[in-house]
Parts: sequence; C-alpha cells; structure tokens
Amino acid sequence: MYLVLQGAGLALTTLPAADGKAAALNGRWDLTVPGNDRKRAWWVEMKGADTAHPQGSFIGAPGGGLDIITDMKVSPSGEAEWTFSRPARNNTKAWKGVYKVRADGEKLIGRLEVEGEPVQEFYGVHAPKFPRVDASKLSQAAPIELFNGKDLSGWHALRTNTPFLWKVEDGILKNGPGTTDIVTDTKFMDFRLHVEYKVGPHSNSGVGLRGRYEVQILEDFGKPPDTHGNGALYSRILPTINASKPANEWQTLDITLAGNMVTIVLNGTTVIDNKEIEGLTAIASDPNEAEPGPIQLQGDHGPVEFRKLTLTPLTSGTKTYRLSRQ
Repeated sequence: MYLVLQGAGLALTTLPAADGKAAALNGRWDLTVPGNDRKRAWWVEMKGADTAHPQGSFIGAPGGGLDIITDMKVSPSGEAEWTFSRPARNNTKAWKGVYKVRADGEKLIGRLEVEGEPVQEFYGVHAPKFPRVDASKLSQAAPIELFNGKDLSGWHALRTNTPFLWKVEDGILKNGPGTTDIVTDTKFMDFRLHVEYKVGPHSNSGVGLRGRYEVQILEDFGKPPDTHGNGALYSRILPTINASKPANEWQTLDITLAGNMVTIVLNGTTVIDNKEIEGLTAIASDPNEAEPGPIQLQGDHGPVEFRKLTLTPLTSGTKTYRLSRQ
C-alpha cells in the first residue's frame, strides 16, 4: 500500500509491483489442480497486472462457465488475488473462494482458500499460442470409428470415484444418471469429427475436443442462440443460429478442429465458422493444450445417446506444431 494524493486529501491504493513480478502474471495460463476429484483443469487470463487496473477471466471452481474477474488486486510483491461467490442452494451454505497466485519463473503457483475447507493448491504454465492453420490444406487420414456399436472398447472412465453407468443397447451408446464422463484411450490433435446424438427434454451433455474444449449438447429447440446453447463452444463462442431439432430426435454435429480454430456444423447448418478458441472450457480434464488429447463425452449432466462417432485425423506432415507462449 502507498499513499496517493487524490484531490485535496490522501487515499490508500495499491500500486503495481515495480520489479516485474506483477508483469510476469500477464497472459493465459493452463492450470493443473492436483487432487481435484472431478478431474478438471482450470484456466485463467490476466491483463494489466502491472498497472493500477488489472483485469482477468477465469474458468474453474465453482462455476461452469467463463467468469470475468471483477475484483483483482495485485500486491507490490507480485501476488494477484480475486474472489468468486456463489449463493446458497440445495440446502448448502453460501460459497466464497479467495484465489491467490504468483509467478515463479515460467510457472504460476496458486491456491484457493474457502472457509472451512482445506486449501486447494494448483499450478499453471503459459498457454501455447497456436499458429493459424488452414484445415482445408491438411491431409486426411483414414476415418476412425470411435464407437464400434457393440461395446465401450477404446473408451475409459474419466473418474473412478463415480458409478460407471454407460452401456450399449441395440447399437446405441447411453449413459445413466450422474455417471462419469468417458474419454478415448487414444489422443488426437487435428481432426474432423462426426457425431450423431439424441437428447430428451431438458437434457444436457457435451463433446470435449482434446479433453479441453466442449461443444455443447443441449435440448433447446426454438430458443435464441446462446454461448451455453446447443452447438456452442461452451461459454466462449456463440452460434450464429440455433439449428437444434426437438427433443428425442437424432441430431448431427460435424466439427473441424485445426490448431485452436474450430468450425461447427449442427444438423447441416454452419453455426461456428473457423473461430479461435481462446482457452479451456469447463469440461477440460487435460490442460496440456500444446499436445494431442482425447475425445470426451459428458455423462454427468443428463441422459444422452450416441450412435455414431467418426473421427478423421488431419495432418500437416509433422507430428506437432511449433508453439510459442502467449
């Protein structure tokens, strides 16, 4: 804290650290949360940490979307702090989390403090900056059927602390209430993915790309487009139109992911056309954005059925891209 002259009086305010520690906080960070029983990865972006008006956005506990940080403070020692609160619901007490992070070389070291709960430690690394990739110029490998119509070969449970209630009936992959997400044994980088799915009234699911970016599945026929709506890149990219079908009808998603550019075609209508994914979404279980990741099916939000999951790998002739930090 320093005394700053404001008009005719003096007021206390926080000035940014002068030694560069605050500036080291700036950028996008992929966060790993050891011991998180939901197997979730978090994400944060900080801007202006070395100014009097730091800003940020965050994905992680306790929310399910992209939250804007409105009260970030950065101390002279270079530690950033912000809070999120959630009202009491379902006979639970109100929740307030205090987040504190500091840069340590190329890492971000953080902790979440909630009254009456153990401190949750986490750490982060700089998110990669992807080069722009033209998916139309990538070579297509042979398509891979991720679901064989018979059993769950090639898939495994994301969490082992939750009942496994996925099953195959008459060639259809179905989940049970409150079960875990499932992920492919194989990881992928760039691809086209064809999905055929069905949801009932008020149901909710999603497809995780590389185990990081959720394409939302939601029963929302007739509603306005929403960043949490069917075909959205969840909480990040708004569909141009709601192309959903009514509940209990089979629907299709055709998704192209190249680098961090995504195109989403819902029921034959392009609803997101080659847009940049700026970072992880709430489904994320794998924070290593520069590397291949699994396909993830959300099973813990509502009943959903899949009958087709076909992935066509795309390649530029090299195994990985050269990536630079943001």
